[in-house]
Amino acid sequence: MTPAGVPAPHAVPLGRLLREALGERAPLGDLGDATTALVTGVVQRADRAQPGALFVARVGAVVDGHDHAAEAIARGAVAVAGTRDAVPDLPVPYVHVDDDRWATSALAAAFHGFPARSLRVAGVTGTDGKTTTSTLLHHLLQGDAAEPVASLLSSALARIGTASAALEGHFTTPEATEVQAHLAAARDAGARFAVVESSSHGASLQRLAHVRYDVMAWTNLSPEHLDHHKTYAAYRAAKAGLVARAAAAVLHRDDPEYPFFADAAPARQVTFGRGPSADVWADAIEAGPTGLRFVVVAGDDRHPATLPMVGDFNVLNALAALATARELGVPLDVSVPRLATFGGVPGRMQLVATEPCSVVVDFAHTPDALAKALAAVAPAPGGRRLVVVGAAGERDPGKRAPLGAAAVRGADFAVFTEEDHRSEDLEAILERMAAGARAVGGVEGRDFVRVGDRRAAIARALAEARPGDLILLAGKGHERTLERGSEALPWDEAAAALAAAAEVAARR
Repeated sequence: MTPAGVPAPHAVPLGRLLREALGERAPLGDLGDATTALVTGVVQRADRAQPGALFVARVGAVVDGHDHAAEAIARGAVAVAGTRDAVPDLPVPYVHVDDDRWATSALAAAFHGFPARSLRVAGVTGTDGKTTTSTLLHHLLQGDAAEPVASLLSSALARIGTASAALEGHFTTPEATEVQAHLAAARDAGARFAVVESSSHGASLQRLAHVRYDVMAWTNLSPEHLDHHKTYAAYRAAKAGLVARAAAAVLHRDDPEYPFFADAAPARQVTFGRGPSADVWADAIEAGPTGLRFVVVAGDDRHPATLPMVGDFNVLNALAALATARELGVPLDVSVPRLATFGGVPGRMQLVATEPCSVVVDFAHTPDALAKALAAVAPAPGGRRLVVVGAAGERDPGKRAPLGAAAVRGADFAVFTEEDHRSEDLEAILERMAAGARAVGGVEGRDFVRVGDRRAAIARALAEARPGDLILLAGKGHERTLERGSEALPWDEAAAALAAAAEVAARR
């Protein structure tokens, strides 16, 4: 295996690859002797093509991959696949497919030998808590083993065993080519389990089409990604479709949408929640400034648990992970003690500074998640909660006012700022947030301010803060870019907070 965590290069004859990927739909009769060409990889970006590549010329909303086929061929592609009936004058075979997204997944899975079939795969889906639950589950499955036992594919990080694995892109669920390469790397490293954070985007865009799930955990549901799904019903259906694909489901019993997901789920169902109506539930929850204590209850068994995370909502994430691990064969008397050694998730309730006040970085970017995060963080006695939060451009405009409302309801002082406004007018986004804040009684200048530049917004919150206060930096979390206009600027929320805190401390 290469250092990047990708399986060593291999080659598959084009004809065999098409038969295994497309079955009866493989247009082998049109290819003649070209079926013997050796394929060394499947790519969907022309600039990623290397000698031996099969280039899938996907047609997107803006870019048509067929327009870049010549570049892929110049870089060494031996075949092109796409949805056009034919592309004249190509010097390499052209393979017609009905659905280029599905075909990308099928071809990538076939090239790597359908790796999900050799692993026990656990998916985690839901609106909030996916990344934390996925990372917790990987920790429970990996245990103390030095060799790879489980892999992790999430929006915050990817691992094979305890080693980090590099991924491209800025998606909760990577493209199908990367999903399949990661699963193949895990299989080839000897892992038995794979944890895949599974988004509704990933499902609807066919990135997960050839992932076979043994179990799917569903955390919760609230309105999100409606720019993509258009309606809440479609969004809910996409999530439920992921649950329905698994052999077993782990479901959040307390969520209002539980009946809908229970109806969609397979017959094998396990529930988790805060009360005895669930199969796995939490009793005697104690939330402290450095962690959580609770008792995990399953039937007549009670297991005392310690989790070094702040925010009592993380109890539910832990229960989801524990119940899923149990479905995969790890009993609670083994998994519950492992919670105490969990190292946390970058950008998820991450305490990054304690001077001149406490500063926590969290990915909360929906109104529900923001409300929960603000309720979970605890300033010192007599201290105040401050929040820095924005709303993304080109994404879910309907959540902007609710975000502003959640910020002033849950915090003593809010700073509204940028969060990947992309091509949209930042001031218009901030005005919608301000309108939401005003609608619930917030007064600009007293309860909230607007500071467009995110770095300046963090500095503004720190300048406002007093000893004993706590600042929540919400929305960016682990992300490493800030999308401003057409630029994707390097960004590190924790580093920006530390630098601003040091400047404020020096001035004081």
